[in-house]
Amino acid sequence: MRVRDLQGTIFVTLGLVACMVVSGCDSAQQPQSTPNPPPPPPTPTSAVALAPTAVLTTTPIPPTIESVDMGDYEVVLNWPKPLPNDDLSHDGWTFGSGAGVFAESPDKVWVAQRGEIELPPGAPPWICACLLDPRRTNTGRRAYSGNEYAYDMRRHHIVFAVDRDGYAIEEWLQHDEYFTPPRGSGLGEVGRGPHKILQNPYDPEKHIWIVDDDKHDISIFTNDGQLVKTIGERGVPGRGPNNFNRPTDIAWLPDGTFFVSDGYAGTRVAKFDPEGNFIMDWGQTPVDPANPGPYEFWSVHSIGISNDRRVFVIDREHSRMQVFDENGNFLEMWPTGHNSQVLAHTVTVDDFIWVADWTTDRLVKYDLNGRYILDMGEHGPLPGQFDGVHQIEVDQEGNLYVTEVANDRSQMFRPKPDADPAKLIRPMVGRPTG
Repeated sequence: MRVRDLQGTIFVTLGLVACMVVSGCDSAQQPQSTPNPPPPPPTPTSAVALAPTAVLTTTPIPPTIESVDMGDYEVVLNWPKPLPNDDLSHDGWTFGSGAGVFAESPDKVWVAQRGEIELPPGAPPWICACLLDPRRTNTGRRAYSGNEYAYDMRRHHIVFAVDRDGYAIEEWLQHDEYFTPPRGSGLGEVGRGPHKILQNPYDPEKHIWIVDDDKHDISIFTNDGQLVKTIGERGVPGRGPNNFNRPTDIAWLPDGTFFVSDGYAGTRVAKFDPEGNFIMDWGQTPVDPANPGPYEFWSVHSIGISNDRRVFVIDREHSRMQVFDENGNFLEMWPTGHNSQVLAHTVTVDDFIWVADWTTDRLVKYDLNGRYILDMGEHGPLPGQFDGVHQIEVDQEGNLYVTEVANDRSQMFRPKPDADPAKLIRPMVGRPTG
């Protein structure tokens, strides 16, 4: 078994751990979605854990893994911490594909993943599966693919919350089968797990909203895990007052009115009142796919609302942002970069938009009119690098959280002491600020 590292290389074979840290190695070039040139090769800045360069042992030890500079942020290493063995042992297991992360507060950060991944014999405990060579993943769908794999995956610890140090304080193990129904259980059984985990920033009771694209529904829980409401018909796609077609995200107005981006196949935005009653929707497939116009979508993947109540909708496959008023009237649209694939965006309290572009694996800052300002991040598996950022969140202390679908992990970043405020992401509109 070999553990890979794009900037440093770590080999673990028959208990022999050999670390060769190579700084300044070039990573693969990605297509550009922003007007600035690609950054210089990363400089390793800190280590996840210290280990001897060569040790003969039968016990796996944490490897030395270099982190990569991430602009005005520093990586919080070894976050989150290993999960508890409350009902199953985690010996030989690690985190799976990241679906969502939401910072209710610095002391309570919610994480949604699509299951756990079996590690090969001798692998360091809880190493990111993205650092293995060949890398492993658990997208949540493999149990239904009909294919055989050389390693196991399990649907476990789908939703949990951690404290500011990364230790689990909430585990919704009782809902694992609800989020990822076993084969043969009926409608919705092929669900891969949550698409995003969210809270209405104006809700004093801090309900947890789980958007599930594969099951075509949205589940609303109390903060302690009691299911109180579902919107959408589980396993039944459609376009109607109570049907979605692979919904992806939600955004709220201060009175609790909310908008659903619907979605991978629904090609619409749906508006609901605070009680969840359908009000209206807008959007359609392009009349001319070669020249899509306003209101025409292909993968409505992310949604956010500004202080002035404009609704910003990511039209992912068309590489653009469409902007509407709260009544669905089209205002403008602007590109998010050549061949960009934006998986997530956040509209911040200081009136900017940050998008996560999977084409370049950068976090890109725009003003509310689509003017490019700056970007940070790069593609790769090291701490501080990205592969498929799926949700961006910031807590009241300015800590940044992302979750990654392709790197099978979530990451936490703290602003550096000398950080330039203009290069930091602020909390989303509606969230309290420190």
